[in-house]
Amino acid sequence: MEKPEDSSVEQPEKPGAAQATDRVEFETMLLSRHAHLHAPRARTGGGGLDRSAYVLLTRIRMDGPMSIGQLTDAFGLDASTLNRQTAAMVRAGVVERIPDPDGGIARKFRITGEGERRLEADRSFNIGGLERILEHWPAEDVTRFADFLERFNRDIERLEGRPWPRA
Repeated sequence: MEKPEDSSVEQPEKPGAAQATDRVEFETMLLSRHAHLHAPRARTGGGGLDRSAYVLLTRIRMDGPMSIGQLTDAFGLDASTLNRQTAAMVRAGVVERIPDPDGGIARKFRITGEGERRLEADRSFNIGGLERILEHWPAEDVTRFADFLERFNRDIERLEGRPWPRA
């Protein structure tokens, strides 16, 4: 019976692994270049959220109202950056500041009806774009790709110590 490999022991690099990692680096660079999926200018008729608002609203939708401190912990960003981003979101009417529902001192940001509407519109737009890109892929390939992306993101989150909530 073969002994299973101990993943805690550093294994020698497999032939081609460095080349594959080089390809992953190159392809993720290209993927970030295609960030137009999240760009407001790409949406017909405008009104799209900027990337930071899209990500923050998604997190607030998943976790419920969050304070600047909670957002700092969740994203690893400094409070001044988050203050600027959330102030712009308040001005845009996509979040509102509310007293902490749990009675804490810090005020929290809650997504508004307008924020829900715009977030859902952007998600639908993004999903439509992905469906056009993946339309010729077999369903099992799309599922495997989603599984690999989730695994990749979870490993990044594990290394950063900031797991993202999932449904």
